[in-house]
Amino acid sequence: MQTNPVSLPQAKESLQKVFGFDEFLAGQQAVVERLLAGRSALAIFPTGGGKSLCYQLPSLLFEGLTLVISPLIALMKDQLDFLQSRGLPAARLDSSLDRERTLSVYENLAAGRIRLLYISPERLNNERFLQSLRRWKIALLAVDEAHCISQWGHNFRPDYLKIARLAKDLGIGRVLALTATATPAVACDVAAAFGIAPDDVVNTGFYRPNLKLAVTACSSQQRDALLLARLKARAPGPAIVYVTLQKTSEELAELLRAEGYPARAYHAGMEAADREAVQNAFMASDRMIVPATIAFGMGIDKRDIRYVYHYNLPKSLESYSQEVGRAGRDGAESICEMFASADDVVVLENFSYGDTPTAEAVDGLVRDVLGRGDQFDLSAYDLSSQYDVRPLVVKTLLTYLELDGAIRATGPFYAQLRFQPQRKPEEIFPRFDQPRAEFLRKVFGQARKGRIWHTLDVDQASAALREPRERIVAAMNYLEEQGDLIVEAAGLREGYKRVGMPPDLGAVTRSLAERFERREQHDIDQTHRVLEYAEGNGCLTRHLLAYFGEQRGDCGHCARCLGAPGKPLPPPTHRLPDQSDAQVLDALRRERHAALQTPRQMARFLCGLSSPATTRAKLRAHAAFGRLESTPFHAVLKFVENS
Repeated sequence: MQTNPVSLPQAKESLQKVFGFDEFLAGQQAVVERLLAGRSALAIFPTGGGKSLCYQLPSLLFEGLTLVISPLIALMKDQLDFLQSRGLPAARLDSSLDRERTLSVYENLAAGRIRLLYISPERLNNERFLQSLRRWKIALLAVDEAHCISQWGHNFRPDYLKIARLAKDLGIGRVLALTATATPAVACDVAAAFGIAPDDVVNTGFYRPNLKLAVTACSSQQRDALLLARLKARAPGPAIVYVTLQKTSEELAELLRAEGYPARAYHAGMEAADREAVQNAFMASDRMIVPATIAFGMGIDKRDIRYVYHYNLPKSLESYSQEVGRAGRDGAESICEMFASADDVVVLENFSYGDTPTAEAVDGLVRDVLGRGDQFDLSAYDLSSQYDVRPLVVKTLLTYLELDGAIRATGPFYAQLRFQPQRKPEEIFPRFDQPRAEFLRKVFGQARKGRIWHTLDVDQASAALREPRERIVAAMNYLEEQGDLIVEAAGLREGYKRVGMPPDLGAVTRSLAERFERREQHDIDQTHRVLEYAEGNGCLTRHLLAYFGEQRGDCGHCARCLGAPGKPLPPPTHRLPDQSDAQVLDALRRERHAALQTPRQMARFLCGLSSPATTRAKLRAHAAFGRLESTPFHAVLKFVENS
């Protein structure tokens, strides 16, 4: 790619005048130099290390749009407030915007008034957005949380694999991938996906000298007392207490309030307005405590978090590194303590087992998908319901088939468009020349008219009018941007082309089932690496850095370096199924729930692991749901099979 004419001195001038910084932070200049030279880069910086400036600054210097893909709406909002306060032409498109604000963003994009646009990965499933994307000149694609691309990353998201393919389809020559948590293997995956050269991987290391790491081995019954003792002994300050289950966050917040602490729970099961209220209160407080699941903290740039406690074990060292990294971004000393109990291992492992599809489900899904012909479309939601496999697992399976060369995605589309006219047709059509006006009249004529909303089956209209569906969608998209219509899409479907029919389908399904089992084992191994960290005798900081490929001596300030020895965790206290559980199981079978027909479905239900079938049947409210949530999944499965 041709190098960009912008020089590094110009970038430094913008750094000072626009952002108010005299110098780059570690790694920032190296990344910016590579982008100015027209090359792609991977930035691996610790949480709070200044990743966002690496694309915000270049967005002011490049001709064209900088597109930022991030799964964190909170991050989008925070960064946008910062940028707009400095008069920078930035915007976001996400599900929280109303129609008027969305149309305003599109209008400014079309006029070239926006230099930086934030979107979520899900926006790439929007057929109309993709059509708009092809009209814009994209100077830089920035991909936040890029570790999600790797199937061995701690937060694999199949949608992320589409980003690399889209970048190639659109001819985007300059990509910046960013992450705070990448092992050497994950970094290689990300770099390979975007064609990033080894010399263009900028890794500043994960060491944060102000973070004081500590681990206290305990039983699950001791954690409340330990947490209260720490809060009493230490100076007040903003704190996050990470938990695994939503109900634990509620119970812990209630306990802390009863003890006189300003505490509020946060988890994904809360209403969006309630979550936002907790977040805003925490940002404004100098002593609030938030017992939260991992949903909290992602993209929240609060500089003065003094304490991060892990009430439950984190699911991996990547998650742990990301979560403790939210403490002390102001550089002041901050304490990160884990209350390590072996009782948590069962819950974490059960989550992994609950995501693994049965060999029968994999076989049925693969034969269904590959038996649909050379060109087909499908709904991941429908497949999820039909085979009782979580939607993420369905998407992952389709991704595996694509990576193995059996199918190729042709793009997402919506089966229907619902539209609500904002002007009369006689006010819309005269603005166009005769052929275009006639085309629009025919499209409108294909819609099924309701009292308020009109419904257009796009494929049916395409066939009837002998016009490409892309032209119909583009026309409706344009009319919405002009304020003529309110348009809603429905029935998301994914288009695919069968590249080749494998000669031995049985071998394919067995291979895929084994791949899911390896993923399951990988997740369980991640949990055991957390146990090794918690029980180890050496420097905690050195242990954590070594996991990410960074060699360093003892830190001198973690709990181990200061003399607190590592010791084995107390043995878990989980119980095995007994006669009372057998009676409950018999009663469940007599109820004949269609969602609980197989032993694995029943075991998931008893372990408190929801599935599409149990959710659809509203069985989460059943008294027996989660009865054995603290019992190892395999023990529950064996109990179900033998009872």
